[in-house]
Amino acid sequence: MTQWSLFKLAVIFLTRVPIKLTASVTDADINQSSRYFACVGVCIGLVMVLLLWALSLVLPMSVAILFTIGASLLLTGAFHEDGFADVWDGFGGGWSQQQKLDIMKDSRLGTYGSVALLILMLSKFHLMLALSSNLSALLWGVVLAQSLSRLNATSLIGKLPYVQLDTQSKVKPVAKSLQLSCRTALYLTGIAVLAAACVYSVLTLWQVIALIVTLWLTRLVCQYWFKTQLGGYTGDCLGAAQQISELMIYIFLVVSLI
Repeated sequence: MTQWSLFKLAVIFLTRVPIKLTASVTDADINQSSRYFACVGVCIGLVMVLLLWALSLVLPMSVAILFTIGASLLLTGAFHEDGFADVWDGFGGGWSQQQKLDIMKDSRLGTYGSVALLILMLSKFHLMLALSSNLSALLWGVVLAQSLSRLNATSLIGKLPYVQLDTQSKVKPVAKSLQLSCRTALYLTGIAVLAAACVYSVLTLWQVIALIVTLWLTRLVCQYWFKTQLGGYTGDCLGAAQQISELMIYIFLVVSLI
């Protein structure tokens, strides 16, 4: 596939945007498209920022933020949020590895997942509302959170064994690689450098470095958590890592700027 086709494939994988590919898609293509996951996050963030700015012109900021979060869920199909809830259901309700995997594959939402998802969404709303006192920080922060959180989650691929037994798992073609290719790693690093450069007008150099360290520690915690609970990771774990990373970015920005 061409790089443009791989980018479109990444958009199809992570969102509900109706894009069609004329070429046949292989597991290898899906795996290679992971290099653009962070770039898709930038696009999602820009859509959210434009919508938030437009809504804030006619609605109270709290309502504009709430509607923007809702629109982002429609845009992505709550893909990562679903994984986040499944992880909490599985880790909270299962004892053995197999029990946890079975619970995570269940389409029904349990108590652990419901409570965790409620806390997650309320936290995002209030953190974004707190950031709204500095509109520039909020707008840049949304783009940064959507891009770097996906980069952080993607970087976990290959760091742990893939343990999902379901051959129909949507993320299996992405996760089955033993490690990210050098080219994919370079693409992801480039997105990170670009995002850091763009937000440099809001954060100081030391704050940018502190944010990178925060994301690195978040990645280590997620990696340890998945290893102790499952001995590896699943697609739901990657979704949970993305949501946790996104939340940590908002927390960092509120602590640093407000």
